[in-house]
Amino acid sequence: MDSIMSPPQGAAITENKTSIYWFDEDGILCSVYKKAPPISLEESKQLIDEFRQVTQGRKFCMLLDITHSAASTKESREFAAVEFPKIVTAMAMLSASPLGRMLANLFFALKPTPYPAKIFATEKEAKDWLKHYL
Repeated sequence: MDSIMSPPQGAAITENKTSIYWFDEDGILCSVYKKAPPISLEESKQLIDEFRQVTQGRKFCMLLDITHSAASTKESREFAAVEFPKIVTAMAMLSASPLGRMLANLFFALKPTPYPAKIFATEKEAKDWLKHYL
């Protein structure tokens, strides 16, 4: 199964162990997870620090292609639950898998985020939704 999203020609791409990311023309931070092992707490902290640096501390809208994301550790999830609300205005996620979308919707129903978050099947739908929060 391939990722849904890929960087446009000429985008300034940042790559790390678990993902690649770039900003689109609207200022949305777009990220595609790689097929990689689960992210550790230390890697989560580094990633959040990277995001803070590239956004100069401003909140941003985020679009994640989670098609290939691995389950994260409990510590990483807890850290993200505290830190993401400090940096994210709204988050849209993409998954090529209907099961992945169903599981994400179930997760959001059981543990709502303090910012708008929704899962989509297409990049266009996700970006159209995120533009309401720019």
